[in-house]
Amino acid sequence: MSPATTGHALPEPYETAGLGDVVERQKLLRVRGRSVAWVPPLVLLAAIAVADYNTTGEFRIISWIVLVPGIAAALCGVWGTAVFSVLSMAAYTLVDNAWPHQFQAGLPDFILVALGGVLATLACAVRVRGERRTLHMRDVTDTVRRTVLRPLPPGWGGLEHAGVYLTADAQARVGGDFYDIQPGPHGTRVFVGDVQGKGLGAVETAAVLLGTFREAGYHEADLGVVADRLESRMVRHRAYTTALGRADGDRFATAVLLAFPADEDDVVDAVVLGHEPPLAVGPSGVRRLPVAGGLPLGYRELAPGRPPVRRVRLDADETLLVVTDGVTEARDREGRFFKVVEAVREAVGADPRLMAPGRLVLTVRDRTLRHCRGHLEDDTTVFAVRRGRGAGVERREGGRSPL
Repeated sequence: MSPATTGHALPEPYETAGLGDVVERQKLLRVRGRSVAWVPPLVLLAAIAVADYNTTGEFRIISWIVLVPGIAAALCGVWGTAVFSVLSMAAYTLVDNAWPHQFQAGLPDFILVALGGVLATLACAVRVRGERRTLHMRDVTDTVRRTVLRPLPPGWGGLEHAGVYLTADAQARVGGDFYDIQPGPHGTRVFVGDVQGKGLGAVETAAVLLGTFREAGYHEADLGVVADRLESRMVRHRAYTTALGRADGDRFATAVLLAFPADEDDVVDAVVLGHEPPLAVGPSGVRRLPVAGGLPLGYRELAPGRPPVRRVRLDADETLLVVTDGVTEARDREGRFFKVVEAVREAVGADPRLMAPGRLVLTVRDRTLRHCRGHLEDDTTVFAVRRGRGAGVERREGGRSPL
């Protein structure tokens, strides 16, 4: 999948292990859109028949033809395997009786070939059924992933954006990390966060928070009120899961809320809820936004009151980068954490074009994976966003953000 500036990038090594094998095998067995799965068993069948036909004496290899249905069962469909089973028996009979005065393998080996064909066909039926179930599960998980991490159109809300999402669990395609953009009459809001824990409970919590953000981010003029709505929804969800008797009733989430006002082009409002502050990456360098950190969602009772909203000036073409702890807590062989600020500063210093959101997220992704040798301990999200070129002109001319 292409990690371009509008969608999610999920590299193949982080797909479900069994699913990756199925998809990769199907790709390898097609040439110009046509299946070539029948070629290996056919070549093997012909090679064994020709080799045995040209041997003399008691050294006969025709019984090896029992391998053909087995190879077909691993590559072809059920009907294809059945056809190769019949062809194997026919080739065995023809070649074994081609020289009646020489040694013949005879009936026992013919029974072996016939039984091998039957067992191979049954095994192929089991394989095909399992692959269909695996592909169906991929469709289900893709639907869940698109619900939680909905595809974002290019230039959505007047913003250039890019996101990379990697799951640490090899058996999952979606986890507790999330991000979204919500345009509205009060400007465009951005929401990036990480739900504590893993599994379906984390996915459910992420979906609950995103649903609340999409409504509150559109209707509420004050970003602090949006944060209040998210806190209230988190508390209610925890109460619900506790009432069900589930063990994840104390779940929380860290998050960053960003708001790009409709009436000012060079500022961003930010609320940090137990999360790493965003990085501002621009021609003048890399800096952390000076935003005071509030408590994670779900812990407001420890410090009642609305979290502070900080308005920060942004330079022209400055990109905001938000990462989850899958990046900041990635470790190398010696157990050293990945230093994202230094890595971004070095990369952008060497190539200023990497400030663009699409290139920036790929750079952080690649350096994170290189640092931890591809062994992620947690779900990992890298999200970059900046005002689109010409967005300010559109607003000054009376245009409105898309809804």
